Amino acid sequence: MPTEILMPALSPTMEEGTLAKWLVKEGDTVQSGDLLAEIETDKATMEFEAVDEGVIGKILVAEGTEGVKVNTAIALIGEEGEDFSAPASEAPKEDTSSDAAPADASDQTAPAKGYGRGETEASAAPAATQGSDGKRIFASPLARRIAKDKGLDLGQIKGSGPHGRIVKSDVENAQPGAAKADAPTAKADAPKAAASGGGVMPTGPSAEQVLKMYEGREFEEVKLNGMRKTVAARLTEAKQTIPHFYLRRDIHLDALLKFRSQLNKQLDGRGVKLSVNDFVIKACALALQAVPDANAVWAGDRMIKLKPSDVAVAVAVEGGLFTPVLKDSDTKSLSALSSEMKDLAGRARDGKLAPHEYVGGSFAISNLGMFGIENFDAVINPPHGAILAVGAGVKKPVVGEDGELAVATVMSVTLSVDHRVIDGALGAELLAAIKENLENPMVMLA
Repeated sequence: MPTEILMPALSPTMEEGTLAKWLVKEGDTVQSGDLLAEIETDKATMEFEAVDEGVIGKILVAEGTEGVKVNTAIALIGEEGEDFSAPASEAPKEDTSSDAAPADASDQTAPAKGYGRGETEASAAPAATQGSDGKRIFASPLARRIAKDKGLDLGQIKGSGPHGRIVKSDVENAQPGAAKADAPTAKADAPKAAASGGGVMPTGPSAEQVLKMYEGREFEEVKLNGMRKTVAARLTEAKQTIPHFYLRRDIHLDALLKFRSQLNKQLDGRGVKLSVNDFVIKACALALQAVPDANAVWAGDRMIKLKPSDVAVAVAVEGGLFTPVLKDSDTKSLSALSSEMKDLAGRARDGKLAPHEYVGGSFAISNLGMFGIENFDAVINPPHGAILAVGAGVKKPVVGEDGELAVATVMSVTLSVDHRVIDGALGAELLAAIKENLENPMVMLA
């Protein structure tokens, strides 16, 4: 009996994608781990692989098709000689009765084996057989055949495939008489469509109304890609639902710039060149440790306080932006942070980041100083508790401690704070710690 291969969710925010390219054709025999297709998600173009072996009997979605919803059947796989002519709607579906939890997109968001290479296992709606207890059991054709040959009861085997489907490896590793583990009784709430890239949240006049305003004028319509849709939806939601407030400080950079210059001379032989942004990352990471109550995120009906300092950094890419996360930033050296940031930023621009590399963190940094922007307010990236907007260092007249005028390099920063997570005094304490670290950079090496 053929099995459907479903459109997988290759990122936590993906609700639909583009089937960019098939890497197999009808009639091909595939093994577990073989690459099947390239999928354009809301963040990047990624490959996904087969979870079981069989013959690609029918391709249901042509390459280049856009807007393919997660869990939509995209192909049929089965054994050689099987009849693949039945329409997809007649293919067996997973039981959604009380005996089986319904499938939803949230089941697919966890990275699978091999995900670090931008790959994940193919989803497949399992073919059903009848267990000894009368309940429906979902297993791949190959798994059913191996179980029959080995005399195993599929009802006693726990499935590790999508939606609990029993696959080849489950049967091969099964112990006779092994009890099947209870299925989870609760699932994570499905993400809101508007926040997961399913579409831009409606604000202002409609597309038709706007087009009518510019009738007779020369213009070009720019189609939104998945990333731009996600950015628009998430930031609209952030500004509408997060109670932002803003704290601003000026930071004197002269000591840091001098210290950075000395370090870069010493690190030149190792090919390491530290940027001001590397110091900003380290300063924020240590500040979150010094003010642990601010190292928190909003989780709907509660807050989650993190122990490590996982700092996200906004990276501009064509058509949108990524916020890769530098985990455990407080424990890493400046040179390690610099190297990791360069790697993450490069792969972000190439669309090669895996989801686990840009998901998480409690705090973010957005630096537009290299573009000459002196100050700005950044929008919080949920569920983060805060984001630091970093401007350019500019020489300005300042009044010294002795009351005399002097010239200093001053950098303006703005901390955007989620008031549900961080109150004013706590936010001020966090920003003071960041300022202290940057104005006394040697402290960060202690």
